[in-house]
Amino acid sequence: MQEQTGSGDGRGRLAVIIGGANGIGAATARCLAGHGWQVAVADLDEAAAHETARHCGGQAYAVDVRDAESIEHTAQAIEARQGPVFALVSAAAIFAPRMAPEKLPVADWDRIVSIGYRGTYLCNVAFAQRMARQGAGAIVNISSMVGQRPNHGHAYYSAKAAVNMLTEGMAGEWGRSGVRVNAVSPGFVAVPRMLDNIRDGQRYAVSPAEVSALGRLVEPAEVAETIAFLLSDRASAITGANLAVDAGVLASNGWAVHGGVPPARPR
Repeated sequence: MQEQTGSGDGRGRLAVIIGGANGIGAATARCLAGHGWQVAVADLDEAAAHETARHCGGQAYAVDVRDAESIEHTAQAIEARQGPVFALVSAAAIFAPRMAPEKLPVADWDRIVSIGYRGTYLCNVAFAQRMARQGAGAIVNISSMVGQRPNHGHAYYSAKAAVNMLTEGMAGEWGRSGVRVNAVSPGFVAVPRMLDNIRDGQRYAVSPAEVSALGRLVEPAEVAETIAFLLSDRASAITGANLAVDAGVLASNGWAVHGGVPPARPR
């Protein structure tokens, strides 16, 4: 691979963020640009993708992760316009409704799984094979803490659990070709949709912040910084890993039967 120019972790190399128009994806695009990456923002919401790309000096593309041809067309367009891709962040997903499985329409289940799991697989294959040909690259798949501890979102947690296993499989598949594949599992992240759900009081029986070890939500920028680290050369020996960025929700799960985690010590 040719030596890249630029400053920061990215060194001017190109990172693609699928699902980069909003939420964690948009925060990641801004973060990576700040770390010296060139950025390509791809999303079904093309208008929002252009807005995010404008803020981070990148380029925007329309993509539908349910459509293999759309992904391949987008990969070709990015290469033609911006050059070889060194990093991929697969962040496309949709929220799952709070609904009993016998009441969840199969069409809704199919859509959630198709975007969150099948789309991740297709994006990994489309970009990893390109990275393999150049002998270097890094991928981060956005999973979720519910891929390890399920909740009411039966289609969503199933898709994220599949993403976890896919990440390990892809790491083995492409490792000898110089491509690293990792996952990040966010917890309750303070994106607008999450904050709206907390305010309306309909989705959560208890405060999401209160079930975490740190007693707070995760900021989108905190997830983005973890992704930036995994894509960087500082993580050069890390592949097949899944890092939880959940303010300690998974770690404190067992404390619930004891009244929750201990309060802060006096200072």
